[in-house]
Amino acid sequence: MSTNELAELRNKIDEVNLQILSLLNQRAEIVQEIGTQKEKQGIIRFDPVRERQSLDLINENHNGPFETSTIQHIFKEIFKASLELQEDNHKKALLVSRKARPENTIVDVNGETFGDGSQRFIMGPCAVEGYEQVRSVAKAMKEQGLTLIRGGAFKPRTSPYDFQGLGIEGLQILREVADEFGMSVVSEILTPQDVEQALDYVDVIQIGARNMQNFELLKTVGKVKKPVLLKRGLSATIDEFINAAEYIISQGNDQIILCERGIRTYEKATRNTLDISSVPILKQETHLPVVVDVTHSTGRKDLLFPTAKAALAIGADAIMAEVHPDPAVALSDAAQQMNIPEFNDFIDKLQEFKDKLA
Repeated sequence: MSTNELAELRNKIDEVNLQILSLLNQRAEIVQEIGTQKEKQGIIRFDPVRERQSLDLINENHNGPFETSTIQHIFKEIFKASLELQEDNHKKALLVSRKARPENTIVDVNGETFGDGSQRFIMGPCAVEGYEQVRSVAKAMKEQGLTLIRGGAFKPRTSPYDFQGLGIEGLQILREVADEFGMSVVSEILTPQDVEQALDYVDVIQIGARNMQNFELLKTVGKVKKPVLLKRGLSATIDEFINAAEYIISQGNDQIILCERGIRTYEKATRNTLDISSVPILKQETHLPVVVDVTHSTGRKDLLFPTAKAALAIGADAIMAEVHPDPAVALSDAAQQMNIPEFNDFIDKLQEFKDKLA
């Protein structure tokens, strides 16, 4: 074969490649239209019966030099890429997506803003046990210039025999103390039925890890005019976490703060495994602010400061941690809560670290 003949054949290959590329792009456009129709009709994207029918049609009409198995492999890859294309379109359509809203959402909690580049602290006891306990923590926080107090009034516990919280009485204590010191209350609500009553007491509704996929609760808080702090589920993927936030925003409430609180893995050295990489991923994929709970993610007081430093350095909008006047007698999570001197040291060092980052 002469050099000219080889060049001519290669030119033909290039022409065919361009034809294949054009047909693949045409196919992709049709696939996107199909994805849109599936979403409107609530049909799942992957349809194994339809894929089998398409492969059978290809096999019946295949009479070229390739083995049937080779042709099947090529088309399965095309089908896989098409399914991923439909999923990408779905992500683009999400209201929480950065593609839907390029600018950051700023969540304003009585003047304390999340999402504008400021880095905040949300502190307080794991559970509200009484007025003096909460007031002691609030006083220490106020002296440090902090205004966002957290505290559990409703406590979803692994064991039904553990302390379940004071309920509405706990919220009333939080509100009374917060009003005394000019603070804002962050507290978890467990059921849709409790939301309306809680609005009188809380400034930020927290959805806990165990309720991340309580869809009725998510839809309920999506209909109120209060900021929502949504914690990542114990074993939730980032996509599942983002879609949980979508349940809230789809009801009209875009004042959502995402909270990475560690995920369950095989590791036993910490209570959970802090997925620190989720912070930049969530900030790239969504327009929502992101908080890191260093207490629940580690369960170890000796790790609170280094993990908080990591969270601030990677761009978290706030750090959440637990403080108790006397952790040894705490009714829940005693081992992981800081006492007040430890809290002061923690904040002093983090403020110094923040100044170095600035």
